Amino acid sequence: MITNPALGVLLHAIGGFAAGSFYAPLKNVERWAWESFWLVMGLAAWLAAPWIVALITIPELLSVLADSSGRVWGLCLLFGMLWGLGNLSFGLSVRYLGMALGYAVALGFCMVVGTLMPPLLEGRVVSILSTSSGLTIVGGVITCLGGIGLCGWAGIRKESELTEEQKQQTVAEFALGKGFAVAAMAGVLSACFAFGLASGKPIAEVAIARGAAPLFSNNASLVVILIGGFVSNAIWCLYLNFRNRSFKDYVTGPRSRQLRNYLLSVLAGVIWYGQFFFYGMGTTKLGETYDFSSWSIHMAFIIVFSNLWGMAFHEWRGTSAKTRNLVWGGILTLIISTMVIGYGNYLSV
Repeated sequence: MITNPALGVLLHAIGGFAAGSFYAPLKNVERWAWESFWLVMGLAAWLAAPWIVALITIPELLSVLADSSGRVWGLCLLFGMLWGLGNLSFGLSVRYLGMALGYAVALGFCMVVGTLMPPLLEGRVVSILSTSSGLTIVGGVITCLGGIGLCGWAGIRKESELTEEQKQQTVAEFALGKGFAVAAMAGVLSACFAFGLASGKPIAEVAIARGAAPLFSNNASLVVILIGGFVSNAIWCLYLNFRNRSFKDYVTGPRSRQLRNYLLSVLAGVIWYGQFFFYGMGTTKLGETYDFSSWSIHMAFIIVFSNLWGMAFHEWRGTSAKTRNLVWGGILTLIISTMVIGYGNYLSV
C-alpha cells in the first residue's frame, strides 16, 4: 500500500471537523430529552450510514463479513460496546461542560490511551523510539498533550471567572466536577475504538483480497464495531426513555417540530459517521509502522474544531482575555502537533 502522510493528515482533518461539528445540530433540537435525540442520532450514525457506505465501497461485503473469524467479530463487537459506553459518557460530558471544554477533557484522556496503548501492548515501543521518525511522532504526541492541557486550563479559569448564571446562559447544565468525572471515563472508554479498528484488520484484509480499494478497506470492519457501539447506546437510551417517560418525544408535538428534530438528529448522525469514514482512510495513508499516531492526529483536530464551535456558540463569553488567549494558544499548539506527527510519518516513508 502506498503511503502518503500529507494526504493522511488531510483526511484526519476532515474527520476531525466532522467529529468536532456533529453536536452542533443537536443543540437546536427542541423539547426532546437527551436520550431521545441521541438514539435517533445513533440509528443514523452507527447503523444506517456505516452499512450504506460499506455496501457501496466494499465488494461482496456480506461474504467478507461471513468469511471473517468469530474471534475477530467478537473483539470488534466487544471494543465497540466499550467504546459505546464511552460515547454515552462523552455526550454527557458535553452536556455538563459545553462543546469546548467537554471535548478537550474527554479527548485528552482518549488521545493518551488510544495512541499509546496499542504500541505498548504490541511491544513496539523500543523499536519506535529507536528511529528519528518515531521520536518525532512521540514529540508530536507530547505537543498534543500540551495543547489539550492549555484548553483544560482555560476551562478551569472559566469556572472561576463566571457566575453560575453566566455559566448556564451558555451551557444550561454546567457542572465542572460532574463533567470532569464523566469526561475522564468517556476518554478512557472511547479509546477502545482504536483497539476495535486494530482488531478488525483481518476483516479489512479480507475486503482487500475481494477487490476493495485499500483506502476504503476499514469500512468493512467499521460496520461490526459500530454494531457493538449501537447496542450499548441503545440499551441505555431506551432505559432512560422508560425511566423518564420520554418515549412520547418520538411521536408527540407539532408535526413541523417533530420533522425538524428528526432531521437535525439524523444530520448529526451522518456528520458523526463522517469522522470515522475519513479516519479509516487516513490510517491507510500513514502506514502500518506508525499507524498508532493516527489517533492523536484525529483527537487533535477534533479538539481544534470543537473549540472553534465553542467560540461560535459563545461558550467563552464573559471570560477574561487571558482565558480566551489560552484557548487560542491550545488550538495553535494542537495544529502544530498534527504537523509534527505528520512530518514524523513523512520521515518513515
